Amino acid sequence: MKDKEIERLNLLKEDELKLYENSKIKYICGIDEAGRGPLAGPVVVGAVILPKDSFIEGVNDSKKVSEKKREKIFELIKNEALSYSVGIVDQKEIDEINILNATKHAVTIAIENLKIKPDLILVDALTNIDTKGVPYKSIIKGDAKEYSIAAASIIAKVTRDRMMKEWDEIFPQYGFAKHKGYGTSAHISALKEYGPCLLHRKTFIKNFVNK
Repeated sequence: MKDKEIERLNLLKEDELKLYENSKIKYICGIDEAGRGPLAGPVVVGAVILPKDSFIEGVNDSKKVSEKKREKIFELIKNEALSYSVGIVDQKEIDEINILNATKHAVTIAIENLKIKPDLILVDALTNIDTKGVPYKSIIKGDAKEYSIAAASIIAKVTRDRMMKEWDEIFPQYGFAKHKGYGTSAHISALKEYGPCLLHRKTFIKNFVNK
């Protein structure tokens, strides 16, 4: 591992290591989401508890990592995690309760799916969430600042991307494998040409379709 990467990871882990040193915290869980902005598909929340001494090369905000590298890091995180999980809320529920509440619900599901109860949760930006009684810290741009949140962002992103690739096989006309449901010009053109499918969020596509 190059010195620059070691330095970056040390900085990313700094806050968490202080938390471990200054309290009785044994397990820290990072939480982040993928898919708040797309026109189609679910919102996915990743939750991960890594060992205190975890030091996985490449862990970073998922948006800063290429798809190919994310896939590799995803497997490394899974193999090293003491526990990891995802919470998934589909487009139907997103339409019913709005994307913010759907994301919060996915957070709760992810926490419930963990095999280990964490002592503290670090979450990217969200507040007023049901963490099942576990204390949490909400950190703005946490996926770029905290190691565990960055790892969770990769869990969420890779999980969601894989789901969208599977949906692409069922609805190939929309190009989900490429844009993952986001509102690219190609996606919007396909939406206007073919109309929405069951994967589209009705509340997100009002400006693009008359249906």
